[in-house]
Amino acid sequence: MYLKSLEIFGFKSFAKKADISFNTPITAIVGPNGSGKSNVAEAFRFVLGEQSMKSMRGRKTEDLIFNGGDSSARANRASVKLIFDNSKRLLNIDFDEVIIERVIHRDSLSEYLINGTQVRLKDIIELLAGAHIGASGHHMISQGEADRILNANSRERREMIEDALGLKIYQYKREESQRKLEKTRENMDKVESLRKEIAPHLKFLKKQVEKVERTIALREELKNIYKEYLRRESIYLETSEKAIDEESAGPKKDLERLEKELTEAKKVLDEAKNENTKVAELISLEQRLKSAREARDEAMHMIGRIEGELGTLEKIFTREKSAASAEVVSVEFSKVKSLVTRIEELCSELGSISDLGAVKSVAIKIRDSVKSFMEANKNAKAENRAADLEKEIKILREKHVVADDDSKEKESDLKKLSCEYDILQKEIEKEKDTSRDAEKALFRIVAEQNELRGRLSVLRVREDKLKLEKEDFKREIEEGVVLIGRDVYLYESDATEYQDEERHTQEERRKQLEKIKVRLEDSGGTSPNEVMKEFRETSERDEFLAREIIDLEKSAESLTTLITELATKLETLFTDGIHKINKQFGEFFALMFGGGDASLTVVEEKKRRRVSIEELSELGIDTSDDDEEENEIELGVDIKVNLPRKKIRSLEMLSGGERALTSIALLFAMSQVNPPPFIILDETDAALDEANSRKYGDMVENLARVSQLIVITHNRETMSRAGILYGVTMGKEGYSKLLSIAFNEAVVVAK
Repeated sequence: MYLKSLEIFGFKSFAKKADISFNTPITAIVGPNGSGKSNVAEAFRFVLGEQSMKSMRGRKTEDLIFNGGDSSARANRASVKLIFDNSKRLLNIDFDEVIIERVIHRDSLSEYLINGTQVRLKDIIELLAGAHIGASGHHMISQGEADRILNANSRERREMIEDALGLKIYQYKREESQRKLEKTRENMDKVESLRKEIAPHLKFLKKQVEKVERTIALREELKNIYKEYLRRESIYLETSEKAIDEESAGPKKDLERLEKELTEAKKVLDEAKNENTKVAELISLEQRLKSAREARDEAMHMIGRIEGELGTLEKIFTREKSAASAEVVSVEFSKVKSLVTRIEELCSELGSISDLGAVKSVAIKIRDSVKSFMEANKNAKAENRAADLEKEIKILREKHVVADDDSKEKESDLKKLSCEYDILQKEIEKEKDTSRDAEKALFRIVAEQNELRGRLSVLRVREDKLKLEKEDFKREIEEGVVLIGRDVYLYESDATEYQDEERHTQEERRKQLEKIKVRLEDSGGTSPNEVMKEFRETSERDEFLAREIIDLEKSAESLTTLITELATKLETLFTDGIHKINKQFGEFFALMFGGGDASLTVVEEKKRRRVSIEELSELGIDTSDDDEEENEIELGVDIKVNLPRKKIRSLEMLSGGERALTSIALLFAMSQVNPPPFIILDETDAALDEANSRKYGDMVENLARVSQLIVITHNRETMSRAGILYGVTMGKEGYSKLLSIAFNEAVVVAK
């Protein structure tokens, strides 16, 4: 890596853009006093991140921006660019060319860029530190810087030497590690504080989670019991309903059959009501039959008497024929009259038998005949009476025959009536038997119906109980949905073959369910999901914080180890560096003074650190008291020199020239031990005479073998060692300008 060029625009006296290319090992920048050549060195400090305005001869940022001249307006911004060839990757960035730029504005805004990308100052410092480059390091040496190393105290001198040895990067790492360690410890305190803050809540949540876990366990237990309980209950209800249906099917069917039989029996009984009509008819027929018999018997009896009387009458007429005496006839007629009277009485009696109309008719005729006979006998002669009587008797005999035939006919009708009576009586008896059978069947049917209805009534009681159990089952499922959600329906897919058990066992299981429900109610209504989520989040937060503490502890341990290692490395490198510098310092010193020797020694000093008022206030200590001090041991570096032919006891005894030569010898020795990529020498040769200038020139050439040199000088000897000269001038415009010429060309022009 080497420095390719420097671009300045608007910085201090450089109003216009100025480019300086560094194509030779030694580049000299020359110019009269006040021309602005030292502003080139300050431009290097500026772009490399220098923050001290005093080091750049300003009081505020605005002083670094071109402020205008008689013919030039002031600039609003200033920028400086450094362009490096990074093909060898000395800068830890993957670019062959690296451009570092710093821009400031009048509003004090400052920008840092690497290859056009805005970055932090820290990024630039870290990038340059790896290449042993710093804002105000050993590689930028002014006349004042050269003398400063002699005037510095031992601690400051040690820091300058550490910078020259390239220990800056390790110091930066150590300081960065210390800051990280302090930050890590602060973070540990914060994390531990956060853990302590959430610990009570976590403890509370843990109890809540235990409660939730118990609730979940209860719900799981409830789910398992529910599954078996509801499965058994569903089987029980289905089995009971099926059993009731099967048990009631027979009685219902029998009742239907009995209902039909009852209808038939009632129909038979309704038909049997006609028996009363037949009985009445039978009684009526019996009365008629009795009356007919009596009438027949009476008529037969009367007819027999009439026949007897007719026989007597015939005898009378027979006698009348043979005895014609009037007295006999008169007497016989009296008998006939008496007989006629008797016949009329019989006829009157016969008239009461309505069914024997023919007999009555005959009797009436007899009566009429007798009356006619009697009337005839009143007016006829006695001799004619017998003839008439005989005639009448003949007629009476004929009619008697007719009456006898009628009587026989009535006898036949009486037999028919008796036959009807027998048939009707048998029908009535048969119907009575049928009615009795129907009544027996009716009693049996009613009895059976009552028995079946009793059985069905018992089944209805069981059915009503089953209905209530079904409602309880449904209600149990609804409660289960509230308690365990859709898991309550797991019983539907439960294929477990449960063994039969007594009903009281299922009742005990139900009681167990109720107990678990009560315990669930006692567990409270806290949402388990919310509690578990909050506990999980808080636990994760606590675990995260615990891991953070472990990581921070490991990080602190690693940082402590790193700090120790860096301290050890710094001490080792510093000791080795002092040894190497001493060797080079002695050689350069002898070269510059023509003999003598010089060396650096490491010393221990007590460090006095003033405690700040803020720290005292934080500790609650009254700041009106004397300042509190703290003693620490720190390392410093002293310079010891022995001039040839001159004895001195301290650096203060050296002359100005001797001080300049001594500081240059030391600075060059430091640069030789750990050569930076480039070194800027700002009028470090101003106090040298001609002889020492030559020695100085030799040292510069020797140093140019390992580092690029940018020399700001008035010394011709030094100029002669440069490959290119840049002249800085300031004209009437009031801003600096650059002129460049190769040294060999300058020699030719001079000749």
